[in-house]
This record gives sequence, structure tokens and C-alpha cells, in this order.
Amino acid sequence: MMNATRETVAELLGRMAKGDHDGAAELFAEEIDWQLDWPEGEHPATPWIRRRTGRGDVAGHFRMLEEYHVPELNGTSVARILVDGPDAVVLGHIRQTVRANGRAYTSPFALHLTVEDGLITRYHIYEDSLTVARAHRPIPETDISE
Repeated sequence: MMNATRETVAELLGRMAKGDHDGAAELFAEEIDWQLDWPEGEHPATPWIRRRTGRGDVAGHFRMLEEYHVPELNGTSVARILVDGPDAVVLGHIRQTVRANGRAYTSPFALHLTVEDGLITRYHIYEDSLTVARAHRPIPETDISE
């Protein structure tokens, strides 16, 4: 079981790294336990951080991440993958650059996945969402009047 979990996680990370959004979504079950959202719903600066319920919604999540960031400047790295039966935890650092304002940001992350029958049924990501939201704020116009 641990090998199957590790293989599924490695396949997910590989597809995500290639920008294969539909391929990544194929690894998810029809219904998933998703945790990457704000307590009060959506934050206007980070619309991809919201509740999702299944495979049909996952590709959209990854597409939105790409839409709001510069993929060529993505420096996200994985430091460790821990596997215990159907559960895996991926530890690393997110390094992205915001497309709209050019701001770069980093955040440590932990991703808890559960794999059942070869499909991901849990996707819980823990990151510094406040840093992410702050990076996506518009850059204020400066007053250049004399």
C-alpha cells in the first residue's frame, strides 16, 4: 500500500510540475476532502483558495494558480515526502511570482494527501495564505505630482 501511495503522490507532483492540469485532476477521486480555503469563504486577491469538492473542480484550481502566477518563475520545491499507509505528507517551499504585479513570495507548505484505490481522496494544504494574499495585493499608485 505504501508503494502505491508514494507512486500516486510522485505522479501528482510530476504532473503539477509539468503544468498538466487535466492529468493531475485524473488522479483525484470523484469526491474529495479538500482543505485550502479561507474561513469566511473567498478572498478577492486569491480566488483559487476556496472550497472544492471533487475531481471536476481540481483542474480549475491548478489552472487558476497558473493564471495568477508566472509559471516560468515558479521555484516551488519539495524537501521530503513521508508515507504511512494511505497517507502521505509532502513538505516543501512554495516560491511564486505574481503575474499582475511582479511580486515574488515564498511560503513553507505541508500537503497531506490520502490515496485510496489509486486515487487521491484527501488534499489538505497548509501554507502561509496571508503571505500569498499580501503578495497579490495591487501595488499602490505613487503620487508624482510636483
